Amino acid sequence: MQDRNKTSASMSGQESRELRSFGRRRGRALSPRQQGLLQDVLPEVQLDFATPAPTPLTSLFKAPTCEVWLEIGFGGAEHLLWQAQNNPTAGLIGCEPFEEGVVKALSAIEQNALSNIRLHPDDARDILRWLPATSIDRAFVLFPDPWPKRRHMKRRLVNTGLLGGLARVMRPGAELRIATDIGDYLRTILIAFREQQALSWTCKGPAQWRQRPADWPPTRYEQKAGREGRRCYYLSFVRGE
Repeated sequence: MQDRNKTSASMSGQESRELRSFGRRRGRALSPRQQGLLQDVLPEVQLDFATPAPTPLTSLFKAPTCEVWLEIGFGGAEHLLWQAQNNPTAGLIGCEPFEEGVVKALSAIEQNALSNIRLHPDDARDILRWLPATSIDRAFVLFPDPWPKRRHMKRRLVNTGLLGGLARVMRPGAELRIATDIGDYLRTILIAFREQQALSWTCKGPAQWRQRPADWPPTRYEQKAGREGRRCYYLSFVRGE
């Protein structure tokens, strides 16, 4: 326990020197059942950074898996859970610092006995530093916080630093999916990718980034964007050899 606390403190110290890309961690007070999920279920599925990542990485999961996927900022967990249920041979690592989103994921994990999900309820950069090189087969960053005010844009999650970390942990040929409903953020994302030579945009025309693929279920945030009349953009990148 002491070693784990020491590692966590070290990571926290490093994080304190980095700009946070997320806002608040907690919303309304949790119910007793939700508190129980954090106390009893989260320790069973939470990643342990006190020990090195296992080899192979698929051994993280109780279920037999042949691939490992990573979702950064899973929000209400709709996409994370859909992918886990529809791809039982893939192990899903989900990262989300907002407590209510973590609780939603834990509730579904318990109710559906999902054994191919592991969680990190904190900063995604912790995971990217811990994961071995070329260990991730697919990654998702869906509708990250847009930080629309100019003075806050430096906090946007998708930047050259994040893409460098993702490029390191993704296998050659692995896919990275990114979605946003903010046109200015789309521009920021594409500019950042111009500086990351290891990841190539697979778009062959406007229709491709305006239409969500069938195996890419909508999130609650995406549905909200549609109701409010905002266009959504769906980007797919591939890690080079």
